[in-house]
Amino acid sequence: MESKRIVLALGGNALGNTPEEQLSLVKGTAKTIADLIEQGHKIVIGHGNGPQVGMINLAMEHSALNGGNTPAMPFPECGAMSQGYIGYHLQQAISDELERRHIEKDVASVITQVVVDENDPAFLKPTKPIGAFMSKEAADKIAEEKGYTFVEDAGRGYRRVVPSPQPKKIVELNVVNKLIKEDCVVITVGGGGIPVIETADGLKGVAAVIDKDKSSARLAEDLDADMLVVLTAVDRVCIDFNKPTQKEMPELTLADCKKYIEEGQFAPGSMLPKVEACMNFVASKKGRVALITSLEKAGEAMKGNTGTRIVD
Repeated sequence: MESKRIVLALGGNALGNTPEEQLSLVKGTAKTIADLIEQGHKIVIGHGNGPQVGMINLAMEHSALNGGNTPAMPFPECGAMSQGYIGYHLQQAISDELERRHIEKDVASVITQVVVDENDPAFLKPTKPIGAFMSKEAADKIAEEKGYTFVEDAGRGYRRVVPSPQPKKIVELNVVNKLIKEDCVVITVGGGGIPVIETADGLKGVAAVIDKDKSSARLAEDLDADMLVVLTAVDRVCIDFNKPTQKEMPELTLADCKKYIEEGQFAPGSMLPKVEACMNFVASKKGRVALITSLEKAGEAMKGNTGTRIVD
């Protein structure tokens, strides 16, 4: 198999809901990543942080609201915390797995900022779910106290939503490039990156969550990667999902994707941003390929045995 420079986009929900659960789950994730490294590929990892950043934010605010000594923590700082602890777990698990296979590679996490436009219309309409599911009563209470926006999510309860602006520029791109040239495995744009805006006084963090698939696509484009691999809960993209007429799609062209988006085939906040991210990457340069598959089947998908390839 030809060696490729691959950006992997790993979902935050795949990392569990507690630090203990995450520490266990990343061991399986590390095996998949090590398989790809063993095949000779250069791997850069982006990851989500929706459950984790929500948990951190909620814990900090709960303490502050209930007389604790912990100050209320701004949302960008909560994002940075999530990057740190998810990165720690991932780099530890990947390093351990590589050592078991006698593969000598350094693994590094980069606390990554991503520039967004302060006039992005997303700031007027929060859509990105974060944190734990809760009852309508609990959500209404917090909304009244803090002014947050909550929505019903997938029939599982109510979750806070925050703006999800488009990623414009990865601040630490040069650092990531240098680490790749040194043959390191790099973990970056965690949670889509810490969203910052450019001001006359420098960069300033804002309360938002950038979609990790779109940031990973931006990263893959800027790194001139050969492939963007988006890892999700299903082996292949389907049309008519969860209907008797459901059909798996081994390959989609950009024209196919556009057609199915217009038909409403891909759920917003779920498969839609993944397909859009892949389209952005594939459209950015002729010959680029993106792949959507499950974490468990990533190795098989790279061989063409499963997954959905998105091509121009």
